[in-house]
Amino acid sequence: MAIVMLTDALLKLWQESGYMALDWWSLVMIVLACVLIYLAIAKKFEPLLLLPIAFGMLLANFPLTGIMDEPSGAGQAGGLLYYLYQGVKLGIYPSLIFLGIGAMTDFGPLIARPSNLIIGAGAQFGIAVAFIMAIALGFLPGEAASIGIIGGADGPTAIYLTSKLAPDLLAPISIAAYSYMALIPMIQPPLMKLLTTKKEREIVMKQSRKVSKLEKICFPIIVSMVSILLLPSVAPLIGMLMLGNLFRESGVAERLTDTVQNALINIVTIFLGVTVGATAKGGTFLKLGTIEIILLGLLAFMFSTVGGLLIAKIMSFLTGGKINPLIGSAGVSAVPMAARVSQIEGQKANPRNYLLMHAMGPNVAGVIGSAVAAGILLSLFGR
Repeated sequence: MAIVMLTDALLKLWQESGYMALDWWSLVMIVLACVLIYLAIAKKFEPLLLLPIAFGMLLANFPLTGIMDEPSGAGQAGGLLYYLYQGVKLGIYPSLIFLGIGAMTDFGPLIARPSNLIIGAGAQFGIAVAFIMAIALGFLPGEAASIGIIGGADGPTAIYLTSKLAPDLLAPISIAAYSYMALIPMIQPPLMKLLTTKKEREIVMKQSRKVSKLEKICFPIIVSMVSILLLPSVAPLIGMLMLGNLFRESGVAERLTDTVQNALINIVTIFLGVTVGATAKGGTFLKLGTIEIILLGLLAFMFSTVGGLLIAKIMSFLTGGKINPLIGSAGVSAVPMAARVSQIEGQKANPRNYLLMHAMGPNVAGVIGSAVAAGILLSLFGR
């Protein structure tokens, strides 16, 4: 009798387990999540975000957990990640990420050479290209805008805009955005060599002027006034970015600066990554549209790189060769990885080249540019 009861209990346990509810959609997503975990750990592809995104994807595709379920009725609790996801849905996490980025960013190279703003603007070219192509493929305007913003190479901005305009596409767009940011060292160099001559890559740029403390303090205040008054919808991103930078440059808020640079941004990164990954459930993620989004995102990123390079190439010509066009590729807002790629390619052409600080100007301009682009798209297509 005891054996029969034990057998029935084990059989019931098996029948109610997730193994019995596994379908091929879930299996494919679990395998994909494991691949992303491998890339994050073994290849170090943007691990601080790819790792929580991949594990969130893994958790969401285990059957019967209810970890992302909405509350089913009065008094009924939803899943853990459903509540954490509200920070993404309401645009809280991306804005807090920008607060941390602002506290870690030195806008000095941009202030020293304001013309870098033109490069940063040119590096948003891919957003327009991908938007037009997405419309041609039948995506709605809000969806096309969310796909296009991948070209800005700014994960938090992509998540913020998509959560407002096309929340159903959040998983493929966020994964594409962070994947291409991680693949910058592979994607950008061929384009840089294709669009510049060896002579241009060898250009040694002169050291920029020293920026005063007063200029650095005034910069976030002035940028906030100009951009937010022009585009009120960009206030959460630009406002938090510039507040974080003001903490840094004021010199009177060291504790706040340390908190947003470390503890706050790390906590928010975990919540953001896990919950974004948890939206990638097999039934909604494995569609033809996802493949289209990933390909359009790649094109957006490539055209943004091309746009920045061409603007820098024109500026090099107009200044009589005083600007190395390689810094144009740093106009995408992947800070500081894109600037490092400019430095590496510059040194390959000329060992005396030190382009990192020169490339940081377009790089931080790209952060502002992508946020402004998101504000424009939100103003045009937001509900």
